[in-house]
Amino acid sequence: MPEIVIQIGGRDFTVACQSGEEPFLRAAAQMLDTEASVVIGQIGRMPSERMLMMAGLMLADKTAGLEEDLQKAEEALRARERALSDAEERLAERARRIAELENAPAPEPEQVSVPVIPAAVSDSLAEIAARAEALALEVEEDGQAE
Repeated sequence: MPEIVIQIGGRDFTVACQSGEEPFLRAAAQMLDTEASVVIGQIGRMPSERMLMMAGLMLADKTAGLEEDLQKAEEALRARERALSDAEERLAERARRIAELENAPAPEPEQVSVPVIPAAVSDSLAEIAARAEALALEVEEDGQAE
């Protein structure tokens, strides 16, 4: 089991870890050192135990905030997944309906009845129109003669 030396708050600590875990341990130590530097900057020099405890509490607070953010993001993701699933279902239903309409037989053409004016009525209307024109002409001529 390898041992590595890490520095936290300006102090060296020797820590044993599993082989291959060294980069993760160094990264964790760097995070703890960053928080310890903040604590030392605010409070000043203190015993190692207190410095480590304060830095650990600050990291735990950040971790709790990140976990809360993660939970909210996961809830939002689940809501979006549900909305996507609902939209996919509606899309599939509409695609099914379109296919159904495309495959449906064409409707029978609609018969529209148009009334036919009998020839006798057409002839009568033509005769009435001719008489009206003759009367109009006669009235016009009488109006000019006077």
